Amino acid sequence: MAKRIQFARTGGPEVLELVDVAPAEAGAGEVRVRNQAVGLNFIDIYFRTGLYPAPALPSGLGTEGAGVVDALGEGVEGLAVGDRVAYAQGPLGAYAELHTLPADKVVALPDTLDVETAAASMLKGLTVQYLLRQTYPLKGGETILWHAAAGGVGSIACQWARALGVRLIGTVSSPEKAALAERNGAWATIDYTKEDVVERVRELTGGAMCDVVYDSVGKDTWETSLDCLKKRGLMVSFGNASGPVEGVNIGILNQKGSLFVTRPSLNGYADTRERLEAMAADLFAVLESGEVTVDIGQRYPLAEAAKAQEALASRRTTGSTILIPDPA
Repeated sequence: MAKRIQFARTGGPEVLELVDVAPAEAGAGEVRVRNQAVGLNFIDIYFRTGLYPAPALPSGLGTEGAGVVDALGEGVEGLAVGDRVAYAQGPLGAYAELHTLPADKVVALPDTLDVETAAASMLKGLTVQYLLRQTYPLKGGETILWHAAAGGVGSIACQWARALGVRLIGTVSSPEKAALAERNGAWATIDYTKEDVVERVRELTGGAMCDVVYDSVGKDTWETSLDCLKKRGLMVSFGNASGPVEGVNIGILNQKGSLFVTRPSLNGYADTRERLEAMAADLFAVLESGEVTVDIGQRYPLAEAAKAQEALASRRTTGSTILIPDPA
């Protein structure tokens, strides 16, 4: 038996329960990972609340973790029991001591990276990789706006943007978070609780506005984000922290300057083994070089997953949060 967090109905953090289950065997093409650290992400909350439907209930939760290979299914090549690995995709169920998933969603960890760093950075780091390097391939010299710049994804984005020579303006909710974003490389920060974001962007850019806006907040920031773009700028909506964007009249993109908009996801970019490996190699390279470091702001025991999600949803966290499974 192994412990995992699951939910039998959607709702608040109280629906999460720690249970003992018989871990799934590794079938053909699958690998079972003994998690040593598990990543916490907003998408986990979307599944718990039902914004994103789970395939079936009761359901496990989470898609990001790192540890060692516990078992291999038939036909799996390139991995061995005991190998250090990490993953960011696959079936729900990473909030567990043992997690079985397709082997093509697992990547080997370089010796230079520890499992906690990997669990804290795989989903967030791969997200930043596709956003900065693929959705809009930044070359350097651009000005971008990034909402929630002190969060787990934002902290990585600030550093990676700086390494690329990009001016990142980050929105934050407190002086402490502003200081963190600036330490991580944000060119400027805006406290949206006290400042008018659009007007401040106009001041910072001398009226030129932004080439790209990266928005993981959703409903509450949609209009503001569009108003921060220059003509023919790109709006990248990649999250729903405040709720999904709904009822949008596409004509508004014309009215605000022939804007572009996209709603990408990691699964839409890391959709083959080859692409996943290339993206992971890009991420591991900036981590190994020190251009990007991962701030693990919070660690919780697996049993306190509900408390960890409450802290994340209320924006009381900084950097990344990880769950530590109980010792086997």
